[in-house]
Amino acid sequence: MTPAPHDFEAAADYLSLLFDETTVRGVVGRLRTATVTTKKAKDLLRASCLGVLPLDDHELVRDLKKVKRGEQLSPVLLVRGGVGGDRPLTIADGYHRICASYHLDEDADIPCWLADLPPPVVHASPQLAKRQTGTRGRRLAARDQPA
Repeated sequence: MTPAPHDFEAAADYLSLLFDETTVRGVVGRLRTATVTTKKAKDLLRASCLGVLPLDDHELVRDLKKVKRGEQLSPVLLVRGGVGGDRPLTIADGYHRICASYHLDEDADIPCWLADLPPPVVHASPQLAKRQTGTRGRRLAARDQPA
């Protein structure tokens, strides 16, 4: 089973709250071409640093009803890499599906599409660039650079 187009749109919508537009486009592009893997519900919740939703959550109840009818839940979309380094996994789409699966069986294997965050781009500030060059614009030798 592959995620529905609206799953990718929902992931992009959520990720746009966390990242700039270029990063979101890149991550969603990688999610679209990811291959399916399976992970346990309890491990996805631990890695994302999120708790399980209560059984009275409306969307969770909807997903539980789907499972009872024999319908498969859509795969979840995950992004590996910390948001500001504070968590190793971001659930871009599918948090309610993970929680529904957890309530049914915490060891349930959940189909996941997983993409990595791109490495951060570090730009030198103008002040740093100025300190690293001499008055004629040449780079200072390592021994001449300020500590």
